[in-house]
Amino acid sequence: MTTATVTEETRLDGWVAFLRSHAAITRELSAQLQREHGLTLNDYEVLLHLSRAEGGRLRRVDLADRVLLTASGITRLLDGLERAGFVSKDTCASDARVSYAKLTDVGRDKFHEASKTHLRGIDELFVSRYSGSELATLAGLLRRLPVTGDDCKASGSDAPCS
Repeated sequence: MTTATVTEETRLDGWVAFLRSHAAITRELSAQLQREHGLTLNDYEVLLHLSRAEGGRLRRVDLADRVLLTASGITRLLDGLERAGFVSKDTCASDARVSYAKLTDVGRDKFHEASKTHLRGIDELFVSRYSGSELATLAGLLRRLPVTGDDCKASGSDAPCS
């Protein structure tokens, strides 16, 4: 079905359903993390990226790109995680201008604790509502959407980038 044959109502129904579902699910996942672990969803996402990074560290600018925050936004977020002892600042031996965020042992423990809650929430609010084949189809459909402008350009996709 081309865009020209899709009615305005159909386009808006799908879009509104997507936005409302995303907002409701992320709001509840964030509330669970805050209530049980004192973390925001952004805090958790930073800990996730650092836990998967080589040596548990990433350049702060790269981390900002991954969590879709501005330089000042990632600074404020990392300041809070540093005060809590979950992340530390690390420097680059070859370039003093480069600053890293490094996951601490306390941060790794906090991430593992919070992951249980987060994954349970994802299962409850999202995964349990679909069959395995529906999840695979949905994942394929959602991969068509741009995540960032760079993802769009790199993929050669004709999809509009925002």
